[in-house]
Amino acid sequence: MFKPKKSLGQNFLIDKNILKKIIKYADIHNNNVIEIGPGSGNLTSEIISQNPKSLTLIEKDKNLFVKLKNELGNKKNVNIFNKDILDIDLEKLVKPDTVIIGNLPYNISSQILANLIKFKKWPPNYKQLILMFQKEVAERINAKMGSIKYGRISLLTSSRLSIKNNFDVSPNCFYPKPKVNSSVLVMEPIINNNFRVKNIENLEKISHKFFSKKRKKINKVFKELFKNPLEVAKKLQINLDLRPSQLSEIEYFKITKYFEDCIYD
Repeated sequence: MFKPKKSLGQNFLIDKNILKKIIKYADIHNNNVIEIGPGSGNLTSEIISQNPKSLTLIEKDKNLFVKLKNELGNKKNVNIFNKDILDIDLEKLVKPDTVIIGNLPYNISSQILANLIKFKKWPPNYKQLILMFQKEVAERINAKMGSIKYGRISLLTSSRLSIKNNFDVSPNCFYPKPKVNSSVLVMEPIINNNFRVKNIENLEKISHKFFSKKRKKINKVFKELFKNPLEVAKKLQINLDLRPSQLSEIEYFKITKYFEDCIYD
């Protein structure tokens, strides 16, 4: 067993029941698969047993990369990269009908998800995401209007993804045991007819402005965004006495769309 590195947030998933449960939700057979952070290869073995069309592994740890290369390098349908996932242009790497699976490093999990949501081509080439998060982060991703966990990542996710399933994973399922609970989210890309924003990064920008002042009324942010905030609020039918968590996803999409119309006009 390799000694996990704290600097890379390594907690290897070792529970066979959870490994099989992840695979049960994954549409692997005869599809392309990308695994983010395969680590010691426990989940990788389960993926290979389902006969994917191709398997791409992205592992930052040099020693684990060498181990995976020695064990799997002779398989013609397996490609292994020794790279940081944040340094890879995933959109170029993803083939049609790809399933992306990963026990993500918790310190960068939200960033990885955001990068997957912000693909320029939409719908993307991937058909399914099955990703492990710290439970608290998974709850923020899945949060709805009115929840104290509702925020930027909730909005970003709902704009382009549908969460089909989720389940919790105990710290006892890992080596070493993390100090937090984990959750797996099973997600699929969607075309959201309420989301008519040209550039999804504008939704990030808008939601950041609102939720950085989440205890304040939204009238202050409207004044920052628009020259005529009262007129815009009336046109969009937005109550300026509300706080950020009280606005629906659709209302955030409308605000972002109007903001775009102003800056691109």
